[in-house]
Amino acid sequence: QVQLVESGGGLVQAGGSLRLSCAASRRTFSSFVMGWFRQAPGKEREFVARITWSGTNTYYSDSVKGRFTISTDNAKNTVYLQMNSLKPEDTAVYYCASGRTLTTTPANFHSWGRGTQVTVSS
Repeated sequence: QVQLVESGGGLVQAGGSLRLSCAASRRTFSSFVMGWFRQAPGKEREFVARITWSGTNTYYSDSVKGRFTISTDNAKNTVYLQMNSLKPEDTAVYYCASGRTLTTTPANFHSWGRGTQVTVSS
């Protein structure tokens, strides 16, 4: 099992930027896919972006494409989510997850962090 710890959330005005970090306890073959998900109050958890530890196979949801960038730092076992041009509808708890499948389905990710709150004010 991989332990994941998110950080970097906070309150920002619309149009602003935040960078989320996800520190993983280790990298394993069964956790080579890293994903970011988010969940707003009263809504289901939704896919945001994913990447492999090699830095390839990036994929974004349509709602964040062109505004968010996912990246990795293998030396630090850390995955980042750079969020620019933030909108109020981006407000949610953001979760980091790891898995072994190139998918956008939360059920296919086996390790999860506790989440970090992102609030975008209008």
